[in-house]
Amino acid sequence: MQHLRITSPRDLTPAVVDLLRQDPAVTALTCVPGAALVPEGDLVEADLPREAVNEVVDALRAIGVQHEGALHVVPVATWVSRPAHEAEKQTPGSSTDAVVWAEVTQRAFDESELNWTYLTFMTLATLIASIAIVLDSQVLVIGAMVLGPEFVPVAALGLALVRRRPALLRHAGRALVVGFAVAIATATLAALAARGLGWVTVDQVTAPRPATAFIYSPDKWSFIVAVIAAAAGALSLTSGKVGGLSGVFISVTTIPAAGNVALGLAFGVPDEVRGSALQLLLNVAGMAAAGWLTLAFQQAVWSRASARRARLVARLRRQPGAE
Repeated sequence: MQHLRITSPRDLTPAVVDLLRQDPAVTALTCVPGAALVPEGDLVEADLPREAVNEVVDALRAIGVQHEGALHVVPVATWVSRPAHEAEKQTPGSSTDAVVWAEVTQRAFDESELNWTYLTFMTLATLIASIAIVLDSQVLVIGAMVLGPEFVPVAALGLALVRRRPALLRHAGRALVVGFAVAIATATLAALAARGLGWVTVDQVTAPRPATAFIYSPDKWSFIVAVIAAAAGALSLTSGKVGGLSGVFISVTTIPAAGNVALGLAFGVPDEVRGSALQLLLNVAGMAAAGWLTLAFQQAVWSRASARRARLVARLRRQPGAE
């Protein structure tokens, strides 16, 4: 169940209330005239199943509430209501499977923002990955994978194509390019410093590393794993279940590949640079493609569910006694 809070301009409130009142998925509808102070207007609140959020939000946006007011959709952790339970049963689809596109898009924008926090996590993860490669430590490689924040910006590329949001495409693309560039440059400088201090030698970088050789040896399995992991990640981002994201983080080798690119640059080992750069590109391309296909499939499925709900709403409105 989701809670919808609307700050509505006074001239739009009658249309907003009428729209919500006529939707059988909406319960606990309240309106407090004059409650909104900045900007001035009314406060309208309602509960509705997760499966019905997209259609209601789209209808409210069509009215133009967002231009002068605001729409807030908040998950309800615990609720006890027979009308709400009946509304959820009548709404086509499953709440766990339902995709709230406004929520997913907002999260993609937020977590793809190019800021100091994002760059810091990218850099620290890449530094740990570089150390992991020198020590041939799978544990540290996994730690670097989990720490890296790059998955959501990669998934945002597919989301931008599915939802036709060019601003999000530019936003996520910039975060990825600049993020990896800064992380690799910083790790390269750190590797040069370690080389100058004698902490790391060329022999250590070029020595056989059985535990981490996969980082600079891309093959078909690298692409396949990236595709499968990204599909799981996209499902985690769009559903109410987020536990799958940790599995995605430790399945793809984007951050470790970036760390090995930095080592190759610092120690002048072009084979390491080429292999790791290819691994990085394969992983990013595989994740972006899989995310796009998964989200496109979800949009097609939920378009059919939305059509069924529209027919249900129309049928209920035609019944005797309906407003």
